[in-house]
Amino acid sequence: MAKYKLEVITGSMKHAGTMDHISITLYGTEGQSGRTELNNFGIDFKTGTTRIYTIKSKQSLGKLLLLKVEKDRFLFFPEDEWYCSKIVVTTPEGDVILFPCYQWISRGELMELRGGRGVKVFEEEYPLLIDHREKELQLKKSLYQWEIVDKKLPHSSHFEQISEIPAEIRFSMSKTEEMIYSRRIIGIELMFKGLIGSTEKWEDFEDMKKIFLSKKTAMSEYVAEHWKEDDFFGFQFLNSTNPNVIKRCSELPPNFPVTEEMVQPFLEEGSSLKNEMEKGNIFIRDQKVMDGIPSRICNGESLPFTAGLCLFYMNPENKLMPIAIQLQQQPSEQNPIFLPSDSETDWLLAKLFLKSTDLMEYEAVHHLLNTHFLGEVFTVATLRCFPLIHPLYKLLIPHFRYVIHVNKLAHRDLLGPKGALTKSSLGRDGLIELMRRSLSEMTYSSLCLPENITARGLESVPNFYYRDDGLKLWRIINSFVKDMVEHYYPSDSDVCKDTELQEWISEIFTHGVLGNKLSGFPESLNTTEELINFLTMVIFTVSAQHAAVNNGQFDYHSWTPNGSLLLHKAPPTTKGQSSLKTIFETLPNVGDTASFAGVAWLLSDTYSDVVFLGEYPEERFDEPASKQIIQKFQAELSSLSEEITKRNSLLEIPYTYLDPTQIENSISI
Repeated sequence: MAKYKLEVITGSMKHAGTMDHISITLYGTEGQSGRTELNNFGIDFKTGTTRIYTIKSKQSLGKLLLLKVEKDRFLFFPEDEWYCSKIVVTTPEGDVILFPCYQWISRGELMELRGGRGVKVFEEEYPLLIDHREKELQLKKSLYQWEIVDKKLPHSSHFEQISEIPAEIRFSMSKTEEMIYSRRIIGIELMFKGLIGSTEKWEDFEDMKKIFLSKKTAMSEYVAEHWKEDDFFGFQFLNSTNPNVIKRCSELPPNFPVTEEMVQPFLEEGSSLKNEMEKGNIFIRDQKVMDGIPSRICNGESLPFTAGLCLFYMNPENKLMPIAIQLQQQPSEQNPIFLPSDSETDWLLAKLFLKSTDLMEYEAVHHLLNTHFLGEVFTVATLRCFPLIHPLYKLLIPHFRYVIHVNKLAHRDLLGPKGALTKSSLGRDGLIELMRRSLSEMTYSSLCLPENITARGLESVPNFYYRDDGLKLWRIINSFVKDMVEHYYPSDSDVCKDTELQEWISEIFTHGVLGNKLSGFPESLNTTEELINFLTMVIFTVSAQHAAVNNGQFDYHSWTPNGSLLLHKAPPTTKGQSSLKTIFETLPNVGDTASFAGVAWLLSDTYSDVVFLGEYPEERFDEPASKQIIQKFQAELSSLSEEITKRNSLLEIPYTYLDPTQIENSISI
C-alpha cells in the first residue's frame, strides 16, 4: 500500500474557506489513485488553515503528473467558493512536490493542477500532460479574449462588467471594501463642507488648503507653500509625477524664437544662451504632440488649452530654472514669450497653463497609456498564451495582479461620462486623440529606462532622483530576470523553439503597438538577451514605472494651483494685463477643485492587501534554484531601499516613489 501525504492550504483572504466536500485524485506515470474525499474531524477548509490528509493507493503511481480537485455540495448549504492556495504532496518515495493553485473553485467544478518545476512546451514528455496543456490553453483563450474598442489604441480584455472578470484577477473583498470606505470618507468630508457641486470661484489660496483636513502629507503641504517658486517648478520636471518629458536642448526649435537678450539676465553672469547650450545646461519641454487637438466644449464654448514650450536652465547651484515660456506652438504678437522678469501674475499664469497641459498629457499618456493600458496588453497575452506550468507564467503573473480590474475602474471613473479626465480642458475625446498620437510615436526604447535617459540627454543632470533610483531598479530587475531566464533557457535555441513564448510576443506586438514596425517592438524573440531585455521592460513598467508616475498624485496634484486638469480663462496674449483675480478666474471652481483633489487621494491610496515589489506570497516556483534567485532579488531590493532612505534623510524634498518598499508588484490602483 502506497501512502501520499497531502498538505492542503486554504487562502487567508475573506471568505476563502468552504463547507463543501473536497475530493482529490492523483495521476502518475504508473496509474491513478481512487477519488478520495478529504475529511478530517471538524471543519476542514477554514480560511487561512493548513490541513494534512493521506491518500492511499494499492501501489506507487510512479512520477506524479496531475492532481484533480473536485468540489461538491455539503447538505443544503448555499454556494461558497473555495480559494485553494496550494497543495503539497509527499510521495512514498519521499519526494515533496508543490502543486500551486491560487484559484477560486466553485461547486461542481473540476480543477486539474500540475506540480513540479516550470516546463516549456517542447519539454513535455507524457501524452496526458501534452493533452492537458493543450486543453488548458484552449480554455484560457476562450476565457480571455481581445476587445478592440478603438482601432488606434491598445486592445483590451473583452470583459464589459467587473463582475465578469474571473475571481482570481479581481480585487479582493478587503480591497473593495476599503476603496468603498475611502470614497465615503472623501464624499462625507466634501459634502459636510459644502464643496461638492459648488460653482463658486476661489478668492483666497488659504481657503484651498482647507479642502481636506483628514488627509495631508508632508509633501502636499510643501507643495501648497512652494508652488510659485521657479526652482520648485523646475524640480518637478525631474522628480514629480512626470519626469518623462524634459530633454537636453542643443538647438532651439525654429518656432521658439528665444533671444540672448531675453534670457541673459537669468543665466550665470558673463555667460550666454549659446554657451550654456554648449555646456549642456539648457533643457526644453515641448508640448507639440498636443498641438491642434480640439478642447472640450463647455457651455457652448471651447475651453482654453495651450500646447506650449518651456526653456530651462540648470544654474550653478544645480537648480533647474524655467527661463522662457511660450504658450502656443506658433510665435506671434498674440503669443508672447513670457519671462521670469515679467509681472508676478503674468509669469505665474504662463507656468499655470504649461503645467495644466503637462498634467493632462501625463495622466493620459505617461500614466494611463504607457503603464495601465500596456500593462493590460501584457496581462491578457500572458493569460492567453502561457499555461500555469510555464516558467514565464510563474515569473510574470504576480506582476499582473488586479491590472484588468483596475483598468475597468479607470475607464469608468477617469474616462467615463463623469470622470475626472472627462472634465479636463481636453475632455475625453481630446485625451483619446492624444493617446492615439502618442501610441503612433511610441518606441520600444522609450520604455527601456537606460535608453530613454540617454536619448533625452539626461545622463549627468544633477539631483535627478527618478533617474538615479530608476536605473538602479532597472539593473536589479534585469539581474533577477537574467538569472531566471538563463536557468530555464540555457541557449538561444530554447527561446526560438518555445512556440508559446513566440505567440506571446506576437500578441503583444499585434495588440499593444498595433503591429507598428517603426516602434522597434519585437515581433519575435530569438535570443536570451532579447528575452531578458523585454521581460525587464515589462516588469519595470508595471511596477517601478507605475509607482513613479502614480504614487505622487496626492502629494503634487491635490493642490490645484500646482497643476490643474481644467482651466477656464483664455491664456494671456499680452503682458501686463493680469492680476491675482485673473489667476482665480482661470482656476477651476470650488466643486471641480474638490473633485480633482478627491480623485488624487483615491489614486494615491495604499490598501491592506498590498504586495510590494519582490514579495511573492504565492509560492509558484518549486525548484531550489528559482527560490534562491528570488531571495537574491529581495536582498538587492532591500539594500537599495536602505540606500534611498539614507539619501532622503539629507534632502529637503525626499524622493520616495522608487523606494522598493513603496513600489507595488503590479498596477493595482
